[in-house]
Amino acid sequence: MPAYVIGEADIINPEAMKAYGPMIVAAVKKFGGKYLARGARPEVLEGGPAHNILIIEFDSAETARRWYASPEYQAAKAVRQGHSNLRLLLVNDHVKPPEPAS
Repeated sequence: MPAYVIGEADIINPEAMKAYGPMIVAAVKKFGGKYLARGARPEVLEGGPAHNILIIEFDSAETARRWYASPEYQAAKAVRQGHSNLRLLLVNDHVKPPEPAS
C-alpha cells in the first residue's frame, strides 16, 4: 500500500538551503520515492497561514521510514537544520483510491 510523506516547510535562510536540495532529491530517489509536490505554495482555504508544501509517495510506510532513518536523509537534515522549520507527516492508514464516478 502506498504511503505519503507530507511536509510543510518555512524557509528561513534560502541561501543556506541551496546544498540541501540536491541531497534530499538523491535520498528520495534512492528509496524509490516520487515527488507529487515540491515547494508548492498552497492556497489557504481555511485556517492560518501555510508554508511550502511537499508530498512524496513511497511504495510503503516501511520504505518511507527507512528513507527517513537513512544516512542520506540524516545528512541532508543536518544541512537543513537551523535554516528552515519543517513538519513531516507520514500518512499510510486509510489511504484509499478515489471512488468511481456514478
